[in-house]
Amino acid sequence: MATTVYATLAEGRRRELKSRLALAAFIGTTAWFIAPGTAPLIWFVAVAASQAADWLVFRRFRQNPLWKPDKAYLALCCASTVLSVTVYSAMSAYLWFNGGEIGRLFAMVQVAGSLLHVSLHMHHSRPILISAVAPHSAYFLGLPLAGAVVSGHWQDLLVMVGCFLYMTHLVVTVRQSSTTTSLLQSARDTAQEARRKAEVANAAKSDFLAVISHEIRTPMNAVISAANLLRRTKLDTGQREHVSMLIDAGDVLMGLLNDVLDFSKIEAGKMQLESADMVVRDRLMALSRLWEPRADAGGVRLSVTVAPSVPDAVRTDALRFQQILFNLLSNAVKFTRNGEVAVDVDWIDGQLIVAVRDTGCGIPPERLKQIFNSFEQAEVGTTRRYGGTGLGLTISRKLAELMGGNLTVESVIDEGSTFTLRLPLQVVQVRTVEPERDVVEGGSLQGRSILAADDHEMNRRILELLLEPHGCRLTLVENGAEALEMAAQQKFDAVLMDMQMPVMDGLEATRRIRMGRMNGTTPVIALTANAMDTHRAAWDALGVHAFLTKPIDPVLLAQTLAGACAGEQARETEVA
Repeated sequence: MATTVYATLAEGRRRELKSRLALAAFIGTTAWFIAPGTAPLIWFVAVAASQAADWLVFRRFRQNPLWKPDKAYLALCCASTVLSVTVYSAMSAYLWFNGGEIGRLFAMVQVAGSLLHVSLHMHHSRPILISAVAPHSAYFLGLPLAGAVVSGHWQDLLVMVGCFLYMTHLVVTVRQSSTTTSLLQSARDTAQEARRKAEVANAAKSDFLAVISHEIRTPMNAVISAANLLRRTKLDTGQREHVSMLIDAGDVLMGLLNDVLDFSKIEAGKMQLESADMVVRDRLMALSRLWEPRADAGGVRLSVTVAPSVPDAVRTDALRFQQILFNLLSNAVKFTRNGEVAVDVDWIDGQLIVAVRDTGCGIPPERLKQIFNSFEQAEVGTTRRYGGTGLGLTISRKLAELMGGNLTVESVIDEGSTFTLRLPLQVVQVRTVEPERDVVEGGSLQGRSILAADDHEMNRRILELLLEPHGCRLTLVENGAEALEMAAQQKFDAVLMDMQMPVMDGLEATRRIRMGRMNGTTPVIALTANAMDTHRAAWDALGVHAFLTKPIDPVLLAQTLAGACAGEQARETEVA
């Protein structure tokens, strides 16, 4: 909260009150030893009284830091400051005339210290500063002058000259301190403003990416889903090749979009890692099955070798581990015209070490240092020749570092490259898990009643075409309000819910369906083009059965629906 300079001064004087009283007690005690008498005690009582008055006068600023005093109250503050300073330095006069040489020396040190203190701590307000400096200066310059007049020792005037020089240097010091403070305050304000602008820009970027993600995924859902549906029909060789090209191009586009979103999350520090048990060899074999056909198509041999020392299972983020290896294998297969791509896996000193080696074109030495930079590729023409954004390796290294490891590269021109991933992982016991099926058993959705809400007509048509062959009864609505109305009229086995819809969005519709009696426990599956982590978190907070993103994966959609319906049937059986 912003405050006035008077509030700053008042708070400073409050904090230093105990220190000032303790110092006054020390000065009074020392003065009594130098020049015994009742004067030091009377002086200390007067100091305490003047400090109390000063505390009361400045209390109003502490109570209301934004209050600005009028001229009368400012005059009262100046008078209070003059009084407290005059009383505080009065002991120097007593010591000057009653303490001998030691007393005069101590008096000058006391006033010099007081001048320095008020100059550095009260420069925020010129009226208050002048009110504090004037009494101290009067003692500092007046005592040597009065001493010279009273004693007739005019050489004491040299002390006054020295005091004047001290004050001159003090003025310069205070000005420099004030300038430095102003510059620091300006720099802090500038930094805060820059931080505020950066936060606004980051929020704008996140909003922009969310919108772009949604707007790209929505039409791509139609393109890729239509291609998948077309592939199910009877096609000749040429037509099937054209459909495959369409699906491959869609996969590339979605890969680029996901890379941009992942990079944005990492740069913003919002990438969150999951921790779960992963069966190492199963995960590696799954990647091998995925990439072996692509490698064979390009005339490249793909091999995976796992050392006996590698544990059966480890605890890590399996999805991000797979993403790193996917990027490395993608590059290896892409840049290898002939020869082989070999994946060698080892376990050394608690680290899983995965080396992806290829016999491709290699990377020039001068490009190795930049290969992990954003949007960097080995050659300028790489993007035109092979495609890609140049973000894959950047994301892979940053993910490796987030997981506590690293990713390095060695390469020789015309011989190939070796990317080595090192991850410190915890070994866990293997748990028996039934393998997932790639297809849904026939009839698993037969007769099931599914409610689907989506505001895009083409998306509703795609759902109809994808799910009708499974024999389920599909009820299609255009928004959350219609979904809520249908959910109140009949029982469904599962609900597919879009997120952004007119009238009522999917989140609010899901909340209200959960409150109803008819479908309060019916599993809800989020099916949306809003694929950001914030969107996933919003759905997770509602306890949805699953979160699926567009473009729709037909197999995954059917699997998820079958699992949701089976779970609901089992629950109803238990209740019965």
